[in-house]
Amino acid sequence: MNARLCRLRLFLLVLAAALALLLPAGCIVQPPAKLTAPQALREVPDGDWPLLLDDLSAKSLFEAAEASLAYLRKINPDKLFTFGPYRASAGQMAASLERVKDLLYRLPDPSQRSQALKREFILLESVGSDGQGRVLFTGYYEPILKAQAQPQAPFTHPVYAIPSDLVYINLKDFNPELPNRRLVGQVQGRRVRPYPDRKAIDFQRALAGRAEVLGYVADPVEVFFLHIQGSGQLEFEDGRRLRVGYAASNGQPYRSIGRFLLQEGLMEPGSMSMQGIKAFLAAHPQQMQRVLSHNPSYVFFRPLAPTGGPLGCFEAPLTAGRSVALDRRLFPGLALGYVQGQMPAAGGGAAPLNRFVFNQDTGGAIRGPGRLDMFFGSGAEAGELAGRMNYPGRLFFFFPRNP
Repeated sequence: MNARLCRLRLFLLVLAAALALLLPAGCIVQPPAKLTAPQALREVPDGDWPLLLDDLSAKSLFEAAEASLAYLRKINPDKLFTFGPYRASAGQMAASLERVKDLLYRLPDPSQRSQALKREFILLESVGSDGQGRVLFTGYYEPILKAQAQPQAPFTHPVYAIPSDLVYINLKDFNPELPNRRLVGQVQGRRVRPYPDRKAIDFQRALAGRAEVLGYVADPVEVFFLHIQGSGQLEFEDGRRLRVGYAASNGQPYRSIGRFLLQEGLMEPGSMSMQGIKAFLAAHPQQMQRVLSHNPSYVFFRPLAPTGGPLGCFEAPLTAGRSVALDRRLFPGLALGYVQGQMPAAGGGAAPLNRFVFNQDTGGAIRGPGRLDMFFGSGAEAGELAGRMNYPGRLFFFFPRNP
């Protein structure tokens, strides 16, 4: 996951929105249409602070903190970040994170920790999707897929690098009054056309000979979900692994296949999850092309360094259970946050969720103050938990009282 991959992990979030559409209209309270960053967070009175429990290891907390600090230390220290009605510079954020690390290391007791943080920080809470603090928590992960370097049945489904004929057009380059948008296309003769969609690429061989293939995978559905997650690892027969991350997209709009399956009556809300969709397509292969083609958006990948974890949108390594993706327009990047809610339990059902997190990623469907996507790590177990993550919760941020 890199700076642009962050816009692409859309599936589970849009899926949750699709499920919400099934509720009676009176049950859904919409946030303000044009919420701004100063409106997205509100101050929590000192008497209403939650008890700051933490259900993950201290090691993971400090690793995630260092990932944020590494980025903050290398950018302009005067760059400003918005915390609701407040602002802090990158230098001030770095200093406050160092202070938080020291406090959390010295004060493992939740009560003492809460009191110490209360003395030094203002607590801000997301207004949520309903204006009352409700935030939908979903999850994403890094899949590991068996692959081959050359096509050989059943490994015939490519993971593409950026095609040689993909071009970008920045509208403001032509007229500063045009929207600040970048279009993606290909040159055909003397005209630029939209880049081919998923159906053309996957089922009509539109990219044959025009894009490097990083590896071939046996299951086209797994390739589709690799696109949704935005990064993953290809595991070859010789044991070699290639970590791949988002490099570009075809510029086509994202459309949720989960919503499509619900609208077509092909699946029921109770079975709707990433695992449920995979099971449905495995049982109904005749529907696969139609369902996958419903989403015209297509992702191209690049090789990443084999060490470390996948990268978030600030080029910082993601930490399982600590890194979250939020709307970059509303919430301060790299900042320390805190979440309360529920998460999937390993043996089934739900478990309490109370932990410090860091805003280190974003995503194209993560829009508004009521969305949070948590990174669960790599591999099948992480994928199982991420696929089941669909719970409401609360989201907080810490702003230094004396920045």
